[in-house]
Formats: sequence, C-alpha cells, structure tokens
Amino acid sequence: MKPMKKNHLFNLIGASIIVVWLIMIGLLIKKSSFNNAGQHAAFIEDSSPHQTSSEREWMEIFLKKKKVGYSVSQVSPIGGGFLISEEVFLRLNLLGQANAICTTTQSVMDHKFILKSFVFRMKSGIVTYQVSGKVDGNRMVLKTGEGPNKKSYTIRLKAPPVIGSGMARFFRGRHIEVGQSFKFPVFDPATMAQKDVVLKVTAKERIVINRVDYGAFRLETEVFGQPMIFWLDNNGSVLKEEGFIGLTLVKSSVGRAKKDIESSGGEDFYRLASISVKRKLPKADRLTYLKIKMQGFKESSFDTSILDRGRQKYRSGILEIIQEKRTVKPGYSIPFSDNSGKMEPFLSPEPGIESDHRAIVEKARAIVRGIKDPGAAMKRIVSWVYRNVKKQPVITVPDALEVLKTMVGDCNEHAVLLTALLRASGIPARVCVGLVYARGGFYYHAWTEGYAGKWISMDPTLNQMPADATHIKLVQGGLHRQVEIISLIGKLKMKVVDYRYD
Repeated sequence: MKPMKKNHLFNLIGASIIVVWLIMIGLLIKKSSFNNAGQHAAFIEDSSPHQTSSEREWMEIFLKKKKVGYSVSQVSPIGGGFLISEEVFLRLNLLGQANAICTTTQSVMDHKFILKSFVFRMKSGIVTYQVSGKVDGNRMVLKTGEGPNKKSYTIRLKAPPVIGSGMARFFRGRHIEVGQSFKFPVFDPATMAQKDVVLKVTAKERIVINRVDYGAFRLETEVFGQPMIFWLDNNGSVLKEEGFIGLTLVKSSVGRAKKDIESSGGEDFYRLASISVKRKLPKADRLTYLKIKMQGFKESSFDTSILDRGRQKYRSGILEIIQEKRTVKPGYSIPFSDNSGKMEPFLSPEPGIESDHRAIVEKARAIVRGIKDPGAAMKRIVSWVYRNVKKQPVITVPDALEVLKTMVGDCNEHAVLLTALLRASGIPARVCVGLVYARGGFYYHAWTEGYAGKWISMDPTLNQMPADATHIKLVQGGLHRQVEIISLIGKLKMKVVDYRYD
C-alpha cells in the first residue's frame, strides 16, 4: 500500500482531541449536574428561587490569552419549568488552517432544574452532528441523526441529571464558605459519558474582569484528571473559568463577546496537544519496531493496562511496539460466528457506528463483493475508505453514516466509517485512539482494529494494514471511552530508545 506523501501529513492528524477539548468547554460552560455535599435530594428540595424572566449570560473564550470564541446561555421560564439555550462558537487553528465550530444545546428542565429533554447540535464546515435525549425514569432515550437516518439508543442514568445553568441557579443568592464541597454527576450529550466530580471552595480572593475588580470565591475541581478553576462573585454568578492547555472563559457582554475573535484561530491547537521527541524517526511509515520511554502516567488517572496488550508491551515505563505480520490466517469465513458472545460489542451497531443501517450494509456488500476471507475483505475496505473519503480536517462528533453521506473527514471519520463497514461485513472491529508520529513529534490520532483470528491494526487515513509501529494505542471504543485521554494531555513525555525496519 502506498505511503502518504509529506504534503498530506496534516491530514493524518485527527480531531479526536478537539472533540474531547470541546467536551471540556461544555463542562466549563454547562457546569453540569450539581448537588450539594453529595446529597442530590437536598439540592432538589432546596432549589433556587423561581426565575420569572429570561436572561442571557455571555462569556469570551481564550486559548493561551488569544480570543478564539464566545458562549452565550439563556434561561427562560416555560410551562412550569425552564428552557435553557446555549451556544458555543470557536475558531481554532489546526496546522495553519482556521476552522470554525458551532455547538448549540437546548434543554427543557422542570421547576427544580432537573433535565427532562435536550437537543445538541455541532456544526463544522459541511458536517453536522445532532443528538437528542429524553429522560424516562432512570433511563435516557437518545436519538442521533435526522429524518430517515435517525437512530435510537437507551442508557441508564446514575442519578437524575441537572445540566445547563442549573449550577448557576444553585449558587446564585446563596451563602457559601471556604471549605465547602459540592458533588455532581456529569452527563455529557456529545459523548454520552457519565462521571462524578467534586468541586471545593478553596479561597476568597480579588479578581479583575474587563477592568472591574470583584470579590470572588475560588472553586476548584478535577475533571478526567485535569484541573479546573471557577470564580464566582458574592451573588453566585460565574466570573471566570480556567481549564487545561490555556483554556479560559471570562464573563462578558453582548456588545463585547463576539468582537475581536482571532481570524487565524490563535495558536495551533494540534501542536499544543502534541508531544515532541528529540530523536527523529525517518520513514516512520515503514517502522516495524519501536521502543519508547514514557513518563507522566503517574501524574494522571490513566489506566496503563491497555499498553500491555496485543502488539504493545509495557514494562517499567518502557513501551515496545511490534508491528503485526502482514500475512493473515483468519481461521474463519465471513460472517464471524460469535458462539461465545465475546465479540458482540465489536459486531453490533452503536452511536456513531451505524453498522446495521441499510446504506452502510449495502456499501459494505458492494465493496466486499462476496469475499469470504476476512483478511482480503479488510484490505479491500481499508483501501476503499482511503481512496474515497476526502482528507480534510473536520471538527465534530464522528458519525459513520454522516461520513458516508459527505465523504469528507480526517482520521476520526475514516476510522468510524471503516469500523462500521467491517461490522456490516460480519468482521469484528473497534475504533482505537492514541498517538502517531508526524512532523517530528507524536500527535493524537484515530484508527481501527479488525479481527481476523487475531486483532489487526489498520489505518484508513494512511492506507496501512497493519499500521506502522509508531501507532501507540491509548484507548479503544467510542467517545465515552476516549475522554480518558484528557488526563494525559500536557503530562506525557516521550523519549525514543530504539526503532527498526524490516
């Protein structure tokens, strides 16, 4: 298979980390699901005074002190409850290209700010992602896509979800003191991930926002292993929020929030999240063996057990990757017969991988054309995705059906479409996210593994099967698993110890 040309290197750097970063922004803006001192019932019974009129709150978004976007939220009384509308606009620099992203969320809450339903949309260029949800007891019924492409899923909730400006309403007008703690279960509609987070009131200090001096309470928390800081004024209104990689949100106004956004998108976001190495790797796409010293896992909440599976071996901070053999002896004919049930998760549809949809099933049949050997089918599908999906940075929640429609995307879109086509062909497959070498460092990237008697890596963005040895798998699974990568950003250090070619 042909290696990628150097002038196409930018295309291999996917937007996985961008989507994860947007999740962090969502958590900063939404302050999802708060309940006092870990007692959700106390929050419900002692809810904030009812709001009788609409109001908007504006925030400016900065990356490394350069303005890259804004957010606005509005809470309006409706039918004995509230309608919360939120919008985030960002312009980010991805390897020299400015990309605009817009997300909108509309949530219907009851009079205690408990979520009843929501609609979340994300748009980047020609690509649009939508998911809606409705709470039904301890379940959330989710629907992705629109029209004939709409799919339904159900997940169990750990606790009654309270999102949007519910937190702001909880703190507004309340007396808080240094030393208090608040616990909240987060539900994020983009990834469908749930996680408990504890926020502590750590200090009372002065803070200047747009030349105005405020007395503020400082609240600190950790989300997916990354620190976050909030400042609230004496009335409980949010003044400022800080996340990781220089992400900051600041209270603003309608006249100020949309002005002076960096047309270039500010600093290159991919490079901010990348990991540099001193020893360079020439002809990296041909590497069959790589030995890396890795540091930073102890400073994160990341589970390193995945580093010691399959083609990866991890011992005492040293990671070795041995590329799989190119010859495949599958031991089964398509479709895979899952008698044990262990492969069911890798054969079944899931949000973003609609392998049972007629359009994807028909496309898979047309590509494979009756081939029964899984190794040969995998190679044909990898090649088809590589040749037909236009390599263009797209920042959205990856969705196989949408990719089949637009035929545009970066590594995330290539990976989910390949995974869906493999499953539709009767081949177990899963999405992998981790690091790959390019431009003198390691960048976050997505690819696929398919099962042909053993798991085989394949990169449809680079047309590789198996993927070269610089592919370091950190996570496998959907976005609800990929958020685990957040804890590593800015902490990992890597040193090349050895490498080999066949």
